[in-house]
Amino acid sequence: MRRVVVTGMGALTPIGNNLHEYWNGLREGVSGSDLIRNFDATLFKTRFACELKGYNPENHFDRKEARKMDLYAQYAHIAADEAIRDSGLDLNTVDKDRVGVIWSSGIGGIETFTSEIKGFVTGDGTPRFNPFFIPKMISDIAGGLLSIKYGFRGPNFSTVSACASSTHALIDAFTYIMIGKADIFISGGSEAAINEPGLGGFNAMQALSTNNAEYKTASRPFDKTRDGFVMGEGGGALIVEEYEHAVARGARIYAELVGTGLTADAYHLTAPHPEGLGARNVMKQAVDQAGLKLSDVDYINVHGTATPLGDISETKAIATLFGEHANKLNISATKSMTGHLLGAAGAIEAIAAILAVYHDIVPPTINFRVPDPEIDQNINITPNKAQARIVNVALSNTFGFGGHNASVVFKKP
Repeated sequence: MRRVVVTGMGALTPIGNNLHEYWNGLREGVSGSDLIRNFDATLFKTRFACELKGYNPENHFDRKEARKMDLYAQYAHIAADEAIRDSGLDLNTVDKDRVGVIWSSGIGGIETFTSEIKGFVTGDGTPRFNPFFIPKMISDIAGGLLSIKYGFRGPNFSTVSACASSTHALIDAFTYIMIGKADIFISGGSEAAINEPGLGGFNAMQALSTNNAEYKTASRPFDKTRDGFVMGEGGGALIVEEYEHAVARGARIYAELVGTGLTADAYHLTAPHPEGLGARNVMKQAVDQAGLKLSDVDYINVHGTATPLGDISETKAIATLFGEHANKLNISATKSMTGHLLGAAGAIEAIAAILAVYHDIVPPTINFRVPDPEIDQNINITPNKAQARIVNVALSNTFGFGGHNASVVFKKP
């Protein structure tokens, strides 16, 4: 089986509009949460989210091009463009038959769907729809547009597994390179669901924090006062490449992707397994495939959504699987800063884990004040401030509604 490395990354997040800004925001413990500005959220139970800051499509696309893409697809292009530049790929010489795109979104073009339906129901009943309605809405179109833009003719599809979507995309890219289907993939995810139905739907599920009085610190994983996740938006892209191919072109290698895990809770529509069974299994599977010992893991970027049940389940899984070593590693929930990017969460959190390996710095879990007695206090959650330590091996977890679990392991090359 061929080895797989990460040679480029791009990020568009609520705490930074590029990779450099994102990493600085993570290290400094910046909160991306603020009152919602893109629509009137006055009547909603939750009136805040982690929106992108200062996003203007006209800074990236001409007006005609932007009208053909939902926001989630725009975010995909921006992140992928940065990742390609960061990788140093020469698009004039690369074999485009050997380059693929596996992109993901948990929801896809919900903003487009919302605006088109609004237009129909408030009109005179005549069915007038934008000819780009369906292409803008479907969740596979971002990957298709990327392949068209760059002429990449390798494998191209979209993965959808709720909040685990972009980790599954990364796992598929890893697998296809290992077995020789391609040499390079653009892999990642994007999401743009901070709108009326997105916010209202998650409110109806009672999944979101409603702490409007303290919106800046409302995303508080592991804290006893946590009351749900904070929505985020944006995208993350990774250039995943076969090792020998990367070496031959003199590419910078951020980290090697060495192990993956895929499991299901088989338990509940939205709630995690109470003992973290699926989470435990998926982490073990990823570490086993990497050929590592559990004691080799230095850092886990946890799913850590700040939901009452989810944080308990995941920390139980870590304590049970890692045993005494659980007290020697660091974990952190970067959703405390970015909010929950849904289908894009796995991509930006994989990037956080890779940068922890690359820089030997563990980003923090911010907004932590009150310990929860149901969470093992011996586990180092990296509270409130980044910590410097040697990170040879990092694990990144993502779990989705429906019981979908995915984990990836990165190590120093």
